[in-house]
Amino acid sequence: MTQPATPAAGAQLTTTKTTVEFRAALVAMAIVALIPLGVGNPYWLGVLIVSMYFAILAGGWNLLAGYTGQFSLAPATFAMIGAYTTGLLGTYYNVPPLLGIVAAVVVSGLVGLLLGRAVLRLVGPYLALTTLSFAEIMRLVASNTIDITRGDLGLGVAGLPIGRLAWYYLFLAVLVVLLILFYLLLRSKAGLFLQAIRDDEVAARRAGVDVVFWKTAAFTLSAAASGLAGALYAHFAELVTPELGLIAQTGLILSMAVIGGMGTLAGPLVAAFLVYVLSEWLRDVGGYQLVVFAALVVIFARFFREGLWGLAKAAVRRWRQA
Repeated sequence: MTQPATPAAGAQLTTTKTTVEFRAALVAMAIVALIPLGVGNPYWLGVLIVSMYFAILAGGWNLLAGYTGQFSLAPATFAMIGAYTTGLLGTYYNVPPLLGIVAAVVVSGLVGLLLGRAVLRLVGPYLALTTLSFAEIMRLVASNTIDITRGDLGLGVAGLPIGRLAWYYLFLAVLVVLLILFYLLLRSKAGLFLQAIRDDEVAARRAGVDVVFWKTAAFTLSAAASGLAGALYAHFAELVTPELGLIAQTGLILSMAVIGGMGTLAGPLVAAFLVYVLSEWLRDVGGYQLVVFAALVVIFARFFREGLWGLAKAAVRRWRQA
């Protein structure tokens, strides 16, 4: 007679699954590190740098939605908050870029903490609509406080005295560090708590999980990661505008996570590169990227719930059977 799986066995299975995804993500990052050997065009290096910016955002949102089940529509807004934090500090107080980036992470995390506490009891569409309202409010504030942010004209931000190739590896290093931190988090008891909340919040609470604390922590960590991405992007682009917080930007981030595979480490990171590079290519042939990505999200959500990661696992499984 087959014995039922124990909680310890379930935790071990989850840990093994996370380890496989982590190793696959490291392989993908190693391939990304080799791309400049064959791609010397500054434009395409810039496209890949922005792809890594979106990969950080997709990874942070995936921690919140894919692993904790909290569907927020504000990841691009937290990136905008981080970008404006370092930009305003540098413009008005001559704060060095490094300290500005640290401040951006702290400020974005604190805003995420406050928002997480405010929406704690909301789920599903109510949570999504509340975070969408927050996102639009913050974007309108950035757009209309012209005396401070210069509105839609954009706020100039000091760059770093490094070349595009150095920026490439700086973004890659930050992405790998965040990947490692997310992996360590998900392998710990904290990661099991987050996934327990995602699977069944009521059962998790009955099992002794501090749901309030961990949902708030997930919001805070996701916001801080987005703020870091926004601050780095601000110093790379040397300009911050309210367009960073457009809902279209959030839609792009969500499409990356869904197409790559929500609740997986490797999927959203790899999909960020594929989606953004494809987006730039479609921009040149007529700008149909929103239509294409909307269709892809519908197809993957309907037929391929595990995204590209699930398709890759299925392909490996069939290859082994053959």
